[in-house]
Amino acid sequence: MRNYFGTDGVRGQANRYPMTADIAMKVGMAAGTVFRRGVHRHRVVIGKDTRLSGYMIENAMVAGFTSVGMDVFLLGPMPTPAVAMLTRSMRADLGVMISASHNPYQDNGIKLFGPDGYKLSDETEKQIENLVDSDLNEYLAKPQALGRAKRIDSTHARYIEYAKRTLPRHMEFEGLRVVVDCANGAAYKVAPEALWELGADVFSLGVEPNGFNINKECGSTSTDALAAKVHEVRADIGIALDGDADRVILVDEQGKVVDGDQLMAVIAQYWKEQDRLTGGGIVATIMSNLGLERYLGSIGLNMARTPVGDRYVVEHMRENGYNVGGEQSGHMVLSDFTTTGDGLVAALQVLAVVKESGKPVSEVCHRFEPLPQVMRNVRYTGQSPLKAETVSAAIKGAEERLDGVGRLVVRASGTEPVIRVMAEGEDSDLVESTVGELADLIGRSN
Repeated sequence: MRNYFGTDGVRGQANRYPMTADIAMKVGMAAGTVFRRGVHRHRVVIGKDTRLSGYMIENAMVAGFTSVGMDVFLLGPMPTPAVAMLTRSMRADLGVMISASHNPYQDNGIKLFGPDGYKLSDETEKQIENLVDSDLNEYLAKPQALGRAKRIDSTHARYIEYAKRTLPRHMEFEGLRVVVDCANGAAYKVAPEALWELGADVFSLGVEPNGFNINKECGSTSTDALAAKVHEVRADIGIALDGDADRVILVDEQGKVVDGDQLMAVIAQYWKEQDRLTGGGIVATIMSNLGLERYLGSIGLNMARTPVGDRYVVEHMRENGYNVGGEQSGHMVLSDFTTTGDGLVAALQVLAVVKESGKPVSEVCHRFEPLPQVMRNVRYTGQSPLKAETVSAAIKGAEERLDGVGRLVVRASGTEPVIRVMAEGEDSDLVESTVGELADLIGRSN
């Protein structure tokens, strides 16, 4: 059992266990201790999104890291992938992103990156957890060895230049009308500026954060405002990032949503044609639509599936030589450029395909017809309903009903107390009824 870390770092409601100032300080002390190796001056970079609670957690972590002798470089609001990139670029021993991604402002989280820019392994997270629950006083630095902390302002430009350089040389977006929704989150400065510098005519939404409006009726989890703006200004494309900009969802010129499955299909086929795709296909999760798998098979590519979470996608990519992976939710990992999901970089790669083809986004980004897929989230309190015998029996029965004609995935979220019930198949009525009945039973078992 893990006391603090879930599928994507530490996550919870701000100022409630475990997302309290004292736990954040202890995580800083513990992580700093684990990554304090050698006699050099150790450094950690810390970025955050725009939540009000980010100030509290940031200051607590600064206290933790400096108390064990690590120098801290504060980046301010920056996308998660920028923190991962800067951890490597600045030769830091550790990178921290304070964010709850696509969750509302009430939540917050702590994501940790090693010196290579990758998220930590389960084993390293377990080391940190063990230290958090121990007496950390023995690891405190001597007074003369305390760490220093300072804010640095040049990192926005560094990340923008990095993102632009992922494109082919001389690629420009002049003539493209782009609406970008930054979810009032971490990319509210860098995303519009990067697109503008590349020549696009840019219209921005979600760029007025106030500490409370991150992901609120905007961003990748709420695209209605983006679709309306695309229609209003007759844009070619809409780009929706989430609160920490590690995922992206697009809207075509007709206002239709383009999810991560379609984006993976676009990039995979384009990179295959350019002889850039490695691994013979892509890596996706158990939630990706069967239609994507069939489409890739039709063009001679395979699709490996992993558990939900971009860290598992990345692990499989690294172990098996893939350079394209992602999730239906919009996490896109392009390992030629990034070590984690990067919404802006993924959007730029798709825009390059659009620009080079000269075709509308509705044609470029709709590569296959997804099979009917239904998902319901069932919130619970206390013990997970999945442990109930009646629920286990119902899941087994539902799997038998879909055997040979579809798929069923029932899982507990790793970031919130929610059971996700998803089914897909050729028969939409069967899929709908299967999910409805199972979700209702889980809700009653709560």
